[in-house]
This record gives sequence, C-alpha cells and structure tokens, in this order.
Amino acid sequence: MYLLPAIDLKEGKCVRLKQGDMTQSTVFNNSPAKQAELFAEQGAEWIHVVDLDGAFAGKPMNAAAVKQILQAVDVKIELGGGIRSLETIRFWLEQGVARVILGTAALRDPKLVRAACRDFPGKIAVGIDAKGGFVAVEGWAETSTIKDIDLARQFETAGVSAIIYTNVARDGVLQGPDLDSTLNLAKTVSIPVIVSGGVSSLDDIKACKKAGVFEGVIAGRAIYEGRFTVSEAIALLEEK
Repeated sequence: MYLLPAIDLKEGKCVRLKQGDMTQSTVFNNSPAKQAELFAEQGAEWIHVVDLDGAFAGKPMNAAAVKQILQAVDVKIELGGGIRSLETIRFWLEQGVARVILGTAALRDPKLVRAACRDFPGKIAVGIDAKGGFVAVEGWAETSTIKDIDLARQFETAGVSAIIYTNVARDGVLQGPDLDSTLNLAKTVSIPVIVSGGVSSLDDIKACKKAGVFEGVIAGRAIYEGRFTVSEAIALLEEK
C-alpha cells in the first residue's frame, strides 16, 4: 500500500477545498512544482494531481502548472480533472503522466474508459466521487442517479488500473475517510481501490492499512496543516 500526497490546482496555485466547494479554497503554495518537490524529498513515489478548474470546465485549465510539476520531480504523477477525450489522455501520457484519472467521463462516456484502457493499458484509473452513495460529476457540482457500486461494476472487465473512491462529504474536512463505503466497494469489485477524502491523522492511515484491501491512500489537507508528514505516513505504511 502506498501514499499519494495530493496537489489540487486552482488558477495555477496549489489549494485545498472543503467538500469540493470552489468558494472554500485555501492556497497552500503558489508554486505547485515546489510543492511536488517537497513531497518528492520526503519520499513520495506517487503524487495525486487534480486540475480543479479543468473538472468544471471539462477541459485542461492548469496545463502549465502540471507541466512544471512533471519537469520538477521524478516521481509517478496521476492526473485528473477535465480529461474527456482520447486525445487529451494521449497528450498527458506523452508528457510523462503515469496514470490518467477519468471521473465525469467514466459516467458520461463509459466507452471512452474502455477505449482508453485498450489503447493505454495500465495507465487509466477511474475516479468515483460519491454523495450519499450516488456518483457526483462535473467537479462534484452535480449528483447523478447512478450508485457508486454500480458504476464501479461497469468497469470490472475493462482493464482499469485503479478506482479512486472519494466520499465528497469527507473531503477537506479532516473527519476521517469513509472506510465503510470504501471497503464495501473494494470487496465488491476486483479492481484495486485507492482511499481518498477525509484523512486527518496517522491513525487514519493506520486504519486504511489495517483494512488490508486497499491499493493506496490519498492525503491532502492533513499534510498541508502539519498533522503528519509524507515521510511519517510512508514509514507507517512500510512497517511490517
């Protein structure tokens, strides 16, 4: 199991939101590339990057910041937010992104997910963001009538490398991840599942590890607010 420290991009800056609300953003670093360097120096092997503006616009909006991150660090970057076409997926993979996350596209255009998995094996993750058990899309601004489990099942045989599951209500509020829902998902599908949203402490990291079924865990605000460091979380996850 591995840690993915998070960088959320808004207007070229590294921010954190509360429950996906763009009006409740806190800037933590004016230079996302410098933030990525800090994470890499502490041992991060993966960094989770989201183009928040892109998620709302439906197209990449922070490309310059993402490119700067890719140039600054030699770690694996997974990228989501506004990626809605094979051309955009190909572009980012050619730039050096290790894994592309499809969220809204997974709900609106499941054929795209299957085509992307076929064309770029091992490089495609699906982001499932849930509000009350239903999938939220368009930067979490809309809630669909599709249940999170049902969406995950659609891609059981597609070749998806991972599902990143977020309970929107927990994101950015430091109340602990929704392990019950995430465990239920992980036990329902064979696709590796990554925990996201609400991690507040090393105890939360420990609980994710103890579950024994998750591929990784994403942490954001807790790291930025100094509740634990990237290196502390990695050390905990690597303990036998």
